[in-house]
Amino acid sequence: MSGLPRVLVVDDEPLARTLLRILLEKDGGVQVAGECSGTEAVGEIARLRPDLLFLDVQMPEVDGFDVLAALGPGRAPVVVFVTAFDQYAVRAFEVHAVDYLLKPVAEDRFREALARAKERLPGGTGVGAKEDGLAALLRERARYPPRLLVPAHERKVVVEVASIDWVEATDYYVSIHAGSQVHLLRQTMAEMERVLDPSRFFRVHRSAIVNLDRVREIRPLFRGDSSLLLTTGDRVRLSRSRRADFQRLFAAAIHRAP
Repeated sequence: MSGLPRVLVVDDEPLARTLLRILLEKDGGVQVAGECSGTEAVGEIARLRPDLLFLDVQMPEVDGFDVLAALGPGRAPVVVFVTAFDQYAVRAFEVHAVDYLLKPVAEDRFREALARAKERLPGGTGVGAKEDGLAALLRERARYPPRLLVPAHERKVVVEVASIDWVEATDYYVSIHAGSQVHLLRQTMAEMERVLDPSRFFRVHRSAIVNLDRVREIRPLFRGDSSLLLTTGDRVRLSRSRRADFQRLFAAAIHRAP
């Protein structure tokens, strides 16, 4: 038993941990070293030294990325992310070839992810590429902030990037449309592109950036342009020159939708 790969399950939900433990024990080719919450993860990883880590992404106090950042570069075990459906997270994982499971976890998909994870252990195949992908994913997360600080009269407000529906050029400012709120920020569209994750946001026109998850409909217009209908009811023009790249990204998002 001691020669088997050791697995640690990190999730704040006891039922989710139990399900993964059952699936791991059913496999028989690994040893469950333990399970814990996000706040306990760094200490348990140091104590148990697992070979594999099943790591929940969305935990309330310390999330999966916080755990990996705390461990430091090159110190993480082989990681399989576990997440409730989140198009942004899934796109990011697939771009960087990082293994992931969607909740609720399907047994066949679990077996596939576990088999791939085992291949990344010493003596397996593709270790370097997978480690490079994880490092790139962590660098990307640090590069694209999860929230923006926007001036509002004599104060500043925090705008969660996940709440942004689309961004519009307005003279020397950009208008950030987030739900029922519109925030003005003195930046160029190029500057906004640099701080918004390209796996989630796409510049559909020189004057507009949209959150891909908010696109509901695409309607053709004259001369190859299109009109995008967003979930907010707003309509945003998609230029002909950007249509092919947009359709490729949007089709991938639709393919992964539940």
